Amino acid sequence: MATLLRVVPIITFLILFPFAAFAQPESAPAWAVGLHSRVRLISGGVNDTGEALAGIEIALDPGFKTYWRTPGESGLPPRFDWSGSENVADVEIRWPAPSLFEDAGGVAYGYSHDIILPVVVKASQPGKPLKLALTVDYGICKDICIPARAELAATLSGAEQRAVIEQALAKVPNSQPLGAPGEVSLVSIEPKSGSQAAFSVLARAPAGSQPVLFAEGPENWYFSTSKTDDPSRFIVTIEEKPQNATGPTTLRLTLVAGERAVETEVSLDEILKPR
Repeated sequence: MATLLRVVPIITFLILFPFAAFAQPESAPAWAVGLHSRVRLISGGVNDTGEALAGIEIALDPGFKTYWRTPGESGLPPRFDWSGSENVADVEIRWPAPSLFEDAGGVAYGYSHDIILPVVVKASQPGKPLKLALTVDYGICKDICIPARAELAATLSGAEQRAVIEQALAKVPNSQPLGAPGEVSLVSIEPKSGSQAAFSVLARAPAGSQPVLFAEGPENWYFSTSKTDDPSRFIVTIEEKPQNATGPTTLRLTLVAGERAVETEVSLDEILKPR
């Protein structure tokens, strides 16, 4: 079955379902409790250069899931607002490898278990207190998707949660070039015979690992991935793109094989052929 990457406009869900809104003032417990989920910010400490490790921890009720950075055709894209933070120059979320879900609503990419999203934070002025303030909008889903919101705050001083954040970092796909050696890698990509909008992708993965491929593009570009009779080969198709759009553009491919995952970027040229 083809998997279509289509971001469902969040406003549709705002009309159909009210927000599960909750807040965490500084005096409240660490968890912000919402509908079928809890969320908190955890600290991994700050090093001498002013770079800190943090984590967005989401705990889910049994049977529920939440979404990856690209949620698939039936999911809700998460949104993060760090504007209330203090002494913060840059915030980068690192995404552990997702799973693929298929149900009556379509195909979704995300997590069906408690998840920590590692966050790397750079201070504007190293040596001074670094405070995070986050408003996060995310989706919770079992049979239907429900938008949720959490307002969180944390001072990144202690390193008490560093070990669990580093464990989550170990699940983030390794970035590597096309054709890189290794047991898990993307070997090649080439135009699919007879199609001007599809590519054949050859992957390498351990036998029996049932690899899954996720394809992402720029905003308003939607890709699908489908398997072939060869378990090491996938077809990636451009399903939609901005009107009159041409290359160059970047196609990001994430290959997940069991507990291992890699991420490779491929440039599509002016006529949308890989190079």
